[in-house]
Amino acid sequence: MKIQLKHLTKKFKDVVAVQDVNCTIENGEMVCLLGPSGCGKSTTLAMIAGLEMPTEGAIYFDGQDMSGFEAEHRDIGMVFQDYALYPHMTASENIQFPLKMKSVKKKERLEKVNQIAEMLQITKLLHRKPGQLSGGQQQRVAIARALVKQPKILLLDEPFSNLDARLRIELREDIRTLQKKLGITTIFVTHDQEEAMSISDRIILMNQGCVQQYGTPQELYRSPNNLFVARFLGNPPINMFHCISEKQHIRILKEPDWRFKEDNIIHVNEISEKGILGIRPEDFSVVSDCGQIHTKIAAIQTLGKEVYLRCQSKDAPFIVCLRWDKDYQIGDLLELNVNRGYLFLADDEKEGMILNEK
Repeated sequence: MKIQLKHLTKKFKDVVAVQDVNCTIENGEMVCLLGPSGCGKSTTLAMIAGLEMPTEGAIYFDGQDMSGFEAEHRDIGMVFQDYALYPHMTASENIQFPLKMKSVKKKERLEKVNQIAEMLQITKLLHRKPGQLSGGQQQRVAIARALVKQPKILLLDEPFSNLDARLRIELREDIRTLQKKLGITTIFVTHDQEEAMSISDRIILMNQGCVQQYGTPQELYRSPNNLFVARFLGNPPINMFHCISEKQHIRILKEPDWRFKEDNIIHVNEISEKGILGIRPEDFSVVSDCGQIHTKIAAIQTLGKEVYLRCQSKDAPFIVCLRWDKDYQIGDLLELNVNRGYLFLADDEKEGMILNEK
């Protein structure tokens, strides 16, 4: 099912929670609503679900205006962070519950439960009650309950926040595989950029109630609309340097020897004389001599195949991410180049951010 959000706005008295959101989610897509706490992503999801009514704007499902339609009439399945399972029912009974409310016969209910349980690998758990299940198992049951009625849309509101890191990775991979298999339009709310980048077809990145950028993970990462987008995505985060534009070059203000050709730089927006240059940690490379950047290693963090080097500059310390194929030591001098086309430039004053109107 295709979802269209047109000028979607939600106000709670004087507080603007969501401001003029315009997005189209195509049939069968998985789209993540991503952003920091309080940015409006869960409120946006609640409006799509019919749990909150928009103050302004409209929501369309396959071209039909859903204004006035209650949640139970929107043909959606929804999964929450807290599972919301009935403790006195078995897993099977919890999954059956939406079908029972629709007066589906018991034989058909059990067939559907067995089908979805097999997909989610919980067949052996159907006789257990929630108190006998782990957090990950309970979440699988909650997902099965949302999908058993074969909704046109699946909405997930930070469903893995209560789980440990390894289990989150496993479950999100399973959800993505199942979503592709079923071809169901899915919207996934998360504050975890790694989660959003790993499973999304596209990401709606929000801040202060507004959409900052809507696109593929690669588009947001490599062609950010503004400094908020550039800073929010990436771990370790992007390095930022105060700079000045002069004679077709960009020069770091406090490091006058650090110069970059302006035609190698991706412009986030038009800048005045001064701006901010962003370089991602993985976009540095070590050279033997005559590098664009001359620096010294201040700290080292090793992570499997990679090593993070905290390097010195007169502007601010910055992080370099390299393959761990050399024995680096604190105090080592480094000559670095930056990969062509992977520098981001933005206005120092405006930062290019889309904000709520005051």
